[in-house]
Amino acid sequence: MSLGAALPGVRTVRSTLRTAHLIAFGALYGGHVYGVEAGRLQPALLATLASGGALMALEIYRNPYWPVQIRGLATVVKIALVASVAVAWDVRVWLLTAVIAIGGVVSHMPSRYRYYSVVHRRVIGSQERG
Repeated sequence: MSLGAALPGVRTVRSTLRTAHLIAFGALYGGHVYGVEAGRLQPALLATLASGGALMALEIYRNPYWPVQIRGLATVVKIALVASVAVAWDVRVWLLTAVIAIGGVVSHMPSRYRYYSVVHRRVIGSQERG
Protein backbone atom coordinates (compact mmCIF):
# COMPACT_ATOMS: atom_id res chain seq x y z
CA MET A 1 0.00 0.00 0.00
CA SER A 2 1.59 3.20 -1.13
CA LEU A 3 -0.70 6.21 -1.25
CA GLY A 4 1.67 9.00 -2.10
CA ALA A 5 3.81 7.29 -4.71
CA ALA A 6 1.71 8.88 -7.44
CA LEU A 7 1.91 12.39 -6.00
CA PRO A 8 3.46 14.70 -8.58
CA GLY A 9 6.80 16.08 -7.47
CA VAL A 10 7.11 13.81 -4.43
CA ARG A 11 10.68 12.88 -5.33
CA THR A 12 11.67 16.55 -5.46
CA VAL A 13 9.95 17.27 -2.14
CA ARG A 14 11.65 14.29 -0.47
CA SER A 15 15.06 15.27 -1.85
CA THR A 16 14.61 18.87 -0.75
CA LEU A 17 13.49 17.90 2.75
CA ARG A 18 16.29 15.35 3.10
CA THR A 19 18.88 17.91 2.00
CA ALA A 20 17.54 20.50 4.45
CA HIS A 21 17.56 17.88 7.18
CA LEU A 22 21.17 16.89 6.50
CA ILE A 23 22.29 20.53 6.49
CA ALA A 24 20.47 21.27 9.75
CA PHE A 25 21.73 18.15 11.50
CA GLY A 26 25.24 18.77 10.19
CA ALA A 27 25.18 22.23 11.80
CA LEU A 28 23.83 20.76 15.03
CA TYR A 29 26.41 17.98 15.11
CA GLY A 30 29.30 20.28 14.25
CA GLY A 31 28.21 22.70 16.92
CA HIS A 32 28.33 19.97 19.53
CA VAL A 33 31.65 18.62 18.29
CA TYR A 34 33.22 22.09 18.49
CA GLY A 35 31.62 23.08 21.79
CA VAL A 36 29.27 25.80 20.60
CA GLU A 37 27.09 26.95 23.49
CA ALA A 38 23.70 25.23 23.64
CA GLY A 39 21.65 28.38 23.07
CA ARG A 40 23.38 29.08 19.77
CA LEU A 41 22.50 25.55 18.57
CA GLN A 42 18.77 26.03 19.05
CA PRO A 43 18.07 27.15 15.44
CA ALA A 44 19.89 24.08 14.10
CA LEU A 45 17.95 21.84 16.49
CA LEU A 46 14.63 23.39 15.47
CA ALA A 47 15.48 23.08 11.77
CA THR A 48 16.49 19.45 12.31
CA LEU A 49 13.22 18.70 14.10
CA ALA A 50 11.09 20.54 11.53
CA SER A 51 12.69 18.95 8.47
CA GLY A 52 12.77 15.50 10.10
CA GLY A 53 9.15 15.82 11.17
CA ALA A 54 8.13 16.81 7.65
CA LEU A 55 10.05 13.85 6.23
CA MET A 56 8.35 11.49 8.67
CA ALA A 57 4.90 12.88 7.89
CA LEU A 58 5.50 12.47 4.15
CA GLU A 59 6.77 8.91 4.57
CA ILE A 60 3.80 7.91 6.76
CA TYR A 61 1.39 9.51 4.28
CA ARG A 62 3.01 7.65 1.41
CA ASN A 63 3.19 4.34 3.28
CA PRO A 64 1.19 3.84 6.49
CA TYR A 65 3.40 0.82 7.27
CA TRP A 66 6.52 3.01 7.51
CA PRO A 67 6.47 3.24 11.35
CA VAL A 68 6.68 -0.55 11.73
CA GLN A 69 9.32 -1.08 9.07
CA ILE A 70 12.99 -1.16 10.04
CA ARG A 71 13.49 2.27 8.44
CA GLY A 72 10.74 3.80 10.59
CA LEU A 73 11.89 2.09 13.76
CA ALA A 74 15.44 3.29 13.13
CA THR A 75 14.08 6.83 12.93
CA VAL A 76 12.38 6.43 16.31
CA VAL A 77 15.68 5.24 17.78
CA LYS A 78 17.47 8.25 16.25
CA ILE A 79 14.88 10.62 17.75
CA ALA A 80 15.34 8.99 21.15
CA LEU A 81 19.11 9.40 20.91
CA VAL A 82 18.82 13.08 19.96
CA ALA A 83 16.35 13.64 22.82
CA SER A 84 18.69 11.90 25.26
CA VAL A 85 21.27 14.64 24.70
CA ALA A 86 19.23 16.75 27.12
CA VAL A 87 19.85 14.29 29.96
CA ALA A 88 23.24 12.90 28.93
CA TRP A 89 25.00 16.12 27.92
CA ASP A 90 28.50 14.79 28.63
CA VAL A 91 28.15 12.05 26.00
CA ARG A 92 26.19 14.10 23.47
CA VAL A 93 28.79 13.80 20.70
CA TRP A 94 28.74 10.01 21.01
CA LEU A 95 24.94 9.98 20.96
CA LEU A 96 24.80 12.18 17.87
CA THR A 97 27.53 10.13 16.21
CA ALA A 98 25.36 7.06 16.77
CA VAL A 99 22.49 8.89 15.05
CA ILE A 100 24.68 9.44 11.98
CA ALA A 101 25.86 5.83 11.98
CA ILE A 102 22.32 4.44 12.23
CA GLY A 103 21.14 6.74 9.46
CA GLY A 104 23.99 5.77 7.17
CA VAL A 105 23.60 2.04 7.75
CA VAL A 106 19.81 1.94 7.45
CA SER A 107 19.58 4.17 4.40
CA HIS A 108 22.08 2.00 2.52
CA MET A 109 21.00 -1.46 3.61
CA PRO A 110 19.20 -3.70 1.10
CA SER A 111 15.46 -3.08 0.76
CA ARG A 112 14.70 -6.53 2.13
CA TYR A 113 15.84 -5.18 5.49
CA ARG A 114 14.76 -1.51 5.25
CA TYR A 115 11.20 -2.44 4.27
CA TYR A 116 10.86 -5.37 6.66
CA SER A 117 7.83 -4.92 8.92
CA VAL A 118 8.34 -6.20 12.45
CA VAL A 119 4.56 -6.43 12.85
CA HIS A 120 3.86 -8.36 9.65
CA ARG A 121 7.16 -10.29 9.76
CA ARG A 122 7.77 -9.75 6.06
CA VAL A 123 8.83 -7.12 3.56
CA ILE A 124 6.11 -4.59 2.79
CA GLY A 125 6.23 -1.77 0.24
CA SER A 126 9.71 -2.24 -1.19
CA GLN A 127 8.56 -1.27 -4.69
CA GLU A 128 8.00 2.41 -3.83
CA ARG A 129 9.29 5.07 -6.18
CA GLY A 130 9.97 8.70 -5.56
